[in-house]
Amino acid sequence: MASIQRPASSGSDGGDLQSGTIDERKRKRMLSNRESARRSRMKKQKLLEDLSDEANRLQIENKKLLENIKAKEEACIENIAANGVLRAQTMELTDRLRFLNSILEIAEEVSGFSVEIPEIPDTLLEPWKIPRPIQQPIMASADMFLH
Repeated sequence: MASIQRPASSGSDGGDLQSGTIDERKRKRMLSNRESARRSRMKKQKLLEDLSDEANRLQIENKKLLENIKAKEEACIENIAANGVLRAQTMELTDRLRFLNSILEIAEEVSGFSVEIPEIPDTLLEPWKIPRPIQQPIMASADMFLH
């Protein structure tokens, strides 16, 4: 018996279609992965730029705050010095007032006339008792604390 030989099927008929489909899926997956990686890099770059901008903004704000603090410290030092001068002047004026009151007491004893001599508060122990002229109240505004 003679056998009939058929050409051997290499599977190229159905195999080529299947292989082509697999290659197409692989190509699409590679493109998808590339696009995903590109988006990821862009997102990372955008985040880096945003953080860099934020860092620059915060450095500028920090510098302004430091300048503001320095100005306030200098103003505070000036106020402390002015307070020292005012305390010295207050002490000097209190001493003068005591001297003048002693002269009034002597004049009262010698002349016999009654003179009202006000009490002199101790301005260092009770500075709230310092006599001062009545002033209009100073109105505060919200923006006065920003300067």
